[in-house]
Amino acid sequence: MIRTVKRAFKYRFYPSLGQATELARTFGCVRLVYNMALQARTEAWTLRQERVSYNATSAMLTVWKKTEELAFLNEVSSVPLQQALRHLQVAYTNFFAKRAKYPTFKSKKRSRRSAEYTTSAFRWRDGRLTLAKMAEPLDIVWSRPLPEGASPSTVTVSQDAAGRWFVSLLCDDVIEQVPASSSVGIDAGLDSLLVLSTGEKIANPKHERRDRAALARAQRNLARKEQGSANRAKARREVARVHARITDRRRDHLHKLTTRLVRENQTIVIEDLTVRNMVKNHRLARAISDAAWRQFRALLEYKAEWHGRNLVVVDRWFPSSKLCSVCGAHAERMPLHVRSWTCRCGRIHDRDVNAARNILAEGLSVIACGGGVRPQRTGVRTGRSSVKQETQ
Repeated sequence: MIRTVKRAFKYRFYPSLGQATELARTFGCVRLVYNMALQARTEAWTLRQERVSYNATSAMLTVWKKTEELAFLNEVSSVPLQQALRHLQVAYTNFFAKRAKYPTFKSKKRSRRSAEYTTSAFRWRDGRLTLAKMAEPLDIVWSRPLPEGASPSTVTVSQDAAGRWFVSLLCDDVIEQVPASSSVGIDAGLDSLLVLSTGEKIANPKHERRDRAALARAQRNLARKEQGSANRAKARREVARVHARITDRRRDHLHKLTTRLVRENQTIVIEDLTVRNMVKNHRLARAISDAAWRQFRALLEYKAEWHGRNLVVVDRWFPSSKLCSVCGAHAERMPLHVRSWTCRCGRIHDRDVNAARNILAEGLSVIACGGGVRPQRTGVRTGRSSVKQETQ
């Protein structure tokens, strides 16, 4: 079966001095327009109980450009400014649908520096990308090819805290959904990043721990610099580079891991872990954050959707570690330090492998019977996500 999906391909590029200046100006204008529109919408509701639509903020932008104080908005492409207003509208839509908190103002120092261009604001010709207000194409490092015959519908340019420039091209991609016959249950952990129901244990690379000493040195160096000095800005970029190195390695590992799991298995069963609550344990918060269970699930969800796989998410209260995967007996207590145990049926269990097998059995029961087949196995649901971007 063939399926066409929207897929973003992210590449690093190296702008010239003029391009960097133009993009920096665009980032600033995008942030300003977003904040002004947010303020206008907030004040309209607070003072007059009036809802302001996207069309109204677009009309405001036209008026702002005609004022002497904001005439500089005409110096950059109008498309990223309009896209900023659309992003604000999406933020409000998510807020009213109770999917997100109320939109906040973008900070010059902390917010992501990015600008989005649609087809009217860039030229794509012979594999070369030229943005509006620029004479020369971007110097992109093509680390992987775009799909054959693909033409970008949206281009997003961004700069991270480490000073690196990236361009993301949204294209149509064709994915061949090849059926697989196997199923797998997955138990997430810290000693082993993942334990599969097949008995395989995938080691935890502990990316943050590998660079912890370098990160501490960079942060100490930053703390010694004077506020507002050029040396402090250099030290801040060094800290950001260490964080970026950790993040890149973690993302690369999770992409390879989730791609392999999706290609090999038709049915994948995972636990519904509440990472937000788990990181409140200050002893384990750093290790849990480094394991990136939430990112692993997000990648797994959209790749399973792309490839036509069944992804089942088992309820967080399902006692996967306390059940015997052979006879179904329920152990009363199972402290974390117990890594293996013997059931009364005589079977010796590895704690994590047994949990993964129980998770798989529960997931298969959801597919076959709709879940809830035993009193202790309630509240099971399936999980889906609409995440569409894969980066390299």
